Amino acid sequence: MKLKSVLLSLFFLSSFYISHAQLTQLVRGKVVDAATQFPLIGATVSFLEDGAVKNGAATDAQGNFRLENIPVGRQTFKVTYIGYESKVLNNIIITSAKEVVLNIELEENSQALTGVVISGEQRNGEVSNEMATVSARTFSVDETDRYAGSRGDPARMASNFAGVMGADDQRNDIVVRGNSPAGVIWQVDGVILQNPSHFAIPGTNGGPLSIINNKTLANSDFYTGAFPAEFGNSTAGVFDLKLRSGNNENYELSTQIGLFGLEAFAEGPLSKAKRSSFLFNYRYSTISIFQAMGIDVGTNSSPTYQDATFRLNFPQKNGAQLAFWGIGGLSHTKIVISEQDRPVLELYGQNDRDQDFASRVGILGATYAYPINKNTFWKTSLAVQRQEVIAHHERIYDRDSFFVVENGDSALRFDPKSVKLETIMKYKFAETKYSVSTQLYKKLKPGSVLKTGLMLDYYRMSFHDSLRRESHINYPISQIYDERWNVEEGSFLAQPYLQWKKDLNPRLSMNMGWHITYYSIGNAASLIEPRLGFRYKTSHNSQLNFGTGIHSQTQPNYLYFYAPEDTATGITTFYNDDLGLTKSFHLILGWNKMLSSNLRFKAETYYQYLWNIPVETLPSSFSMVNTGAGFSRFFPNKMVNNGTAYNYGVEVTLEKFFSNNYFFMITSSLFQSKYEGSNGVIYNTDFNGNYIVNALGTKEFPINKNAMFGVGTKLTTAGGRRYGLVDLDRTIAQEEIVWKDEQRNEFQSDPYFRSDLRLTYKLNRKNVTHEIAIDLVNLTDQENFLSFTYAPGTPDNYIITPQLGFLPAFYYKLDF
Repeated sequence: MKLKSVLLSLFFLSSFYISHAQLTQLVRGKVVDAATQFPLIGATVSFLEDGAVKNGAATDAQGNFRLENIPVGRQTFKVTYIGYESKVLNNIIITSAKEVVLNIELEENSQALTGVVISGEQRNGEVSNEMATVSARTFSVDETDRYAGSRGDPARMASNFAGVMGADDQRNDIVVRGNSPAGVIWQVDGVILQNPSHFAIPGTNGGPLSIINNKTLANSDFYTGAFPAEFGNSTAGVFDLKLRSGNNENYELSTQIGLFGLEAFAEGPLSKAKRSSFLFNYRYSTISIFQAMGIDVGTNSSPTYQDATFRLNFPQKNGAQLAFWGIGGLSHTKIVISEQDRPVLELYGQNDRDQDFASRVGILGATYAYPINKNTFWKTSLAVQRQEVIAHHERIYDRDSFFVVENGDSALRFDPKSVKLETIMKYKFAETKYSVSTQLYKKLKPGSVLKTGLMLDYYRMSFHDSLRRESHINYPISQIYDERWNVEEGSFLAQPYLQWKKDLNPRLSMNMGWHITYYSIGNAASLIEPRLGFRYKTSHNSQLNFGTGIHSQTQPNYLYFYAPEDTATGITTFYNDDLGLTKSFHLILGWNKMLSSNLRFKAETYYQYLWNIPVETLPSSFSMVNTGAGFSRFFPNKMVNNGTAYNYGVEVTLEKFFSNNYFFMITSSLFQSKYEGSNGVIYNTDFNGNYIVNALGTKEFPINKNAMFGVGTKLTTAGGRRYGLVDLDRTIAQEEIVWKDEQRNEFQSDPYFRSDLRLTYKLNRKNVTHEIAIDLVNLTDQENFLSFTYAPGTPDNYIITPQLGFLPAFYYKLDF
């Protein structure tokens, strides 16, 4: 520890001896038409300082530009081109170690060809997809790092936006406008990803850690409702991720070590002459190291994981691009309860058994993008991906226990040497998915753009699960196994779509679209999924937005093939292979207003109606709207698509873009989320917290021209978690919490509160950048309610599980 203190002191002291000469960096990139990706020749890219142009360049015949000698720090650029909306890029981080490569898309302004001009600018956060009119925003890599508590995770970052909240501090599942986290999808280049998280559970789209590394992302889009017709198989939200290409002129390296892993990153040219490039990132877990130092990460196990991302980019003739890319992750943990000598709460598993769990996910893809001419653009992606989840449980059915006196109190202790274990459950779920996504953009005339496409997915599924039936009378456990899944099946998903954007006049633009979904299991089809949106510019700095549409989603594949064996006949029957698609209608009205050049106000109100939700055939309070979060699979009874639900609310955002060395964002959401079970009773959904408020901001303090110290904070308060009355007999029989139908979700825990603090220090040296960051998550160690957990042997046979407590996360990054 003494050596570490000396080294850290020397590092910080070195900042006082660096040259006070201003370090600079090259900023370069490309400017293209947002619809057709065709290069814009002669566009002006300006470097702004205090609102004034300090440097500028025009794009060449390929749309490329170069700006030399841009000072390190956060800088602002403005891009203009005749006949297009100008674009202001705030918060572009310039460091001494890495060149900045900007790929800038400009939207055509058809009004420039008429006599009436309503001028406007695209700002930070405005979505790059011109087919989106409401409930959408672009996020950057900087935002995933800058927001306190985000930990570089796009999902945790998105929980700061209006209408979005985290479902569980232990995981990165997000609740969008009261919907199940399972309604959120992730996609890259038009290909929907299987769960991109470590320790993934079937039927969920989140986990404790994201496999996607933010350093490999370009600016990406996030949608929370009424999304354009190109997005399907989602009823709640969409992450439309874009992997960036590596530097095609110079080699750049980066390494990072922190609580969540040791990382290595490299990018550079494969051929400078052909301008091809590579990008590669690898991370390996370090949690076990920091657990040994006494840092509590919410589990007594030692989880291991590793992930990698790559992208190879090869420019082709006539401006075409061919890219090969991949994302993959491996994770494994073993929770060993049998070796404990005292009761210890395990947040990530059950407390009556040893659990061995592993998940693997990987995707390989190829994308070809071709700007055919200035009015036409074609893009096609091919991908294959596979996900496996493997688990093995051994229950403790006998061990010696005794009491000791500690500090005057009686405390329960166990003798680990006396433990008796037997395997009670094991399963392996695997899905392989083959995907094709093709898109064609056609600019019909100024202000009129057509986009059509097709997404095809073929699944090969292998689900195997067996449970040893327990005798509650005679131990040891019976040797009879119940087989719950034993299937090798295939299925096919097709999603064609068509969308059209039209500028009706200088103030008013319209988006229309049509999406179709067909899934071969149960011959489930949704042929009528219209989308419609309007944007009306009330002035040069404000606009009204409207969006509506019908959306649908398949059920988690493993649910279709649940087939518990009849103990009397030995016959297995699929319970739910005839389930159809869940459907959702979205209606949204919004208003955006630029209060000043760096201050934006945004408000939206929405209504959503969901139907065709699977509920149990027999009357009960169960509904699939309450699933999709947590570490447990779901074991359904026979279900039918008769359930309904509705969500409505209002959201407000006040956001100051980063300027004068600080930014802030305040978001507030008031909402209602209800559903109807098969018993005809209306209940609160599990995610109906009714309100959420976020306040976050960052202030940076320049130490000198090349060094900076930053302080960021986030405060969150939200309505408490919903719960009801535990059906104790059924809970003991099924070994998981089962709620009584009466008064389900009528009760609410105390309001959720969490405060996070982020401290950063960045030092630029010549061709090298050092960065240290400390994230203090749940700074006050607030004990927030999470859920009820089945715990045999306790007085009630269940316990109340809290959310994650205080967590100090940190990293050191070196770019060179």
